[in-house]
This record gives sequence, C-alpha cells and structure tokens, in this order.
Amino acid sequence: MLDQRITETLVELSDTLVLGFDGIDFLHTLTERCVQLLGVDAAGILLVDQQGTLNLVAASTEQTRLLELFQLQNEEGPCLDCYRSGQSVACIDLAAPPQRWPRFAAAAREQGFAAVQAVPMRLREQTLGALNLFRCTPSAVPAEATAIAQSFANVATISILQLRALRHSEVVTEQLQNALNSRILIEQAKGILAERRHISVAEAFTLMRTYARNQNLLLSLVAQAIITQNPDIADLTTTPTRRR
Repeated sequence: MLDQRITETLVELSDTLVLGFDGIDFLHTLTERCVQLLGVDAAGILLVDQQGTLNLVAASTEQTRLLELFQLQNEEGPCLDCYRSGQSVACIDLAAPPQRWPRFAAAAREQGFAAVQAVPMRLREQTLGALNLFRCTPSAVPAEATAIAQSFANVATISILQLRALRHSEVVTEQLQNALNSRILIEQAKGILAERRHISVAEAFTLMRTYARNQNLLLSLVAQAIITQNPDIADLTTTPTRRR
C-alpha cells in the first residue's frame, strides 16, 4: 500500500505542470506528501530566485515556516549547506555536541524539532533549492525514506525545469519568481483571513487552498482578492454565523 501511495505521489508531482502550474500549491503538495509518507513530522522547501538568493516557498507547518525563515535570516543551517553543496545534509540530534549550527539548533529545539535531513533539489550541476525534513525526536530519517524524498525532489526539479525545454525561454526563472512573489501575497492574506474569521494562521491557509481548488483559481489570485476585499469572495472572508 505504501509503495502504491509513493508511486501515486510521483505521478501527481510529474503531472502537475501538465494540468496547470500553480507553483505555490505544487510545492506545498510536495511538503504534505513527505509528511504523510516518509515518517517525518514536518517539511519545508527553499528555492533560489533570479538574484541567486534563497527564499522560503513552502512549509507544512507554521513552526517549520518560522524555523526556515530563521535559518535564512541568520545564514546558518543544514538546508543552506545542502543548497550550497548540492549534497544531502543531516543531523540526527540537534541537542548533541558539537553544534555545527548552534543558533539554528537552538531555534529548532524551540520549535519542537530534534533532527533534520535536507536533500537537494538538483539536476546535474544545477541546484534550485533544498527539500527539508524535520523530526520531533532525535533519530535519523531512514535511508529508504531519504531516498524517496530525494526522488520526490528530483521529480519536482525536473517538472520545473522542463518548462525551459518546452518554451525555449526563461519561463523557469519567471515561474520561480512568480512563486516567490505569490508567497508574499499569500502570507499577507493568511494574516488578514485569520483575523477576520478569528482562526489560526494555519487554518486560514487551509481555507484559502480549499477555496482556490474548489473554485479552480490560483492561490495567488485568492490571496489578492482577500487583500483587496473583493466582494466576490465574501463567503470565504466572512465569519460563519453560529447557530443558537
């Protein structure tokens, strides 16, 4: 059964661009599948932009998002090392000395994480970013799970890069940049929606994704509509009336 779900995920990832590429939703799907199938507690993705700067584009939990941002801001951590080297990087116990990334390790423990595994999103000599797996207990991600995570990352990388071959242009860079730009809108919209509906940021994001999929809309367009208070999505932004 697990093998079947892994195969289905690989097909899902490889088919995403054919069905219409919503970069943010595509990458969030990847983090969710890692958590569901690989025995890890959280996952995040960093991608490089047009200027060669790493950015956070997807995270399975709010704690992961905060930790990834901390890592970028402090320029220290396994995910950055993974991107720079193009090689997998792991730490099975972030509390054990010697501390390779002391600030990151402390921040990870504050967010409830005890171990990390980062695999590169890479094709040959080109590295686009890193897929990062987190565990709440000090233990290694099994070798088989790491190999599957690398397969997921490879398929995602190829799916993104195939646009270049299909269109003979800089579409890949534009798509990645659009995903990064969309993330800013989505982060703003999450906060607005959470405040309006009196829910958590994580719940707000789930509502946005569900609404976008049900209405066949890009997640970034839903986020823009929330920010501009578009009346067409009033059913999403209005707090449901409680029955007495």
